[in-house]
Amino acid sequence: MHPVVTIGLVFVALAALIHVYIFVLESLRFDQPSTWRVFGVKGAAEAELMKPWAYNQGFYNLFLAIGAAVGAILNGVADSGSSASAWGRALAVYCCAFMLAAALVLIASDRRKARAALVQGAAPALALVFLVLG
Repeated sequence: MHPVVTIGLVFVALAALIHVYIFVLESLRFDQPSTWRVFGVKGAAEAELMKPWAYNQGFYNLFLAIGAAVGAILNGVADSGSSASAWGRALAVYCCAFMLAAALVLIASDRRKARAALVQGAAPALALVFLVLG
């Protein structure tokens, strides 16, 4: 496997881990004040209203993470040039493109979310660059 692709797959894995972490915050820990601070929630009453939305949104992030991870694994373990390798890279690119798009939508919707968008979008953006170059 070309070293550039390997670097890309490392960024895919990092993007997947970040999105699993976001899933944990949104779907499993949304009732915690420390999580409220991450998302700018002003208190328990607001969190209770947002909890169903956050729970659903967390699963979107988990599904993207799973897709990216499966793609990276397929691309990494399959013989280079095989259809499994190509499908794996395509799946990783697809999921990372959606992660990046979500980060761009986040910053477009609220400039104050630039830091969150950077956390959410940097790894998939780098993954895309390296996978396309590879």
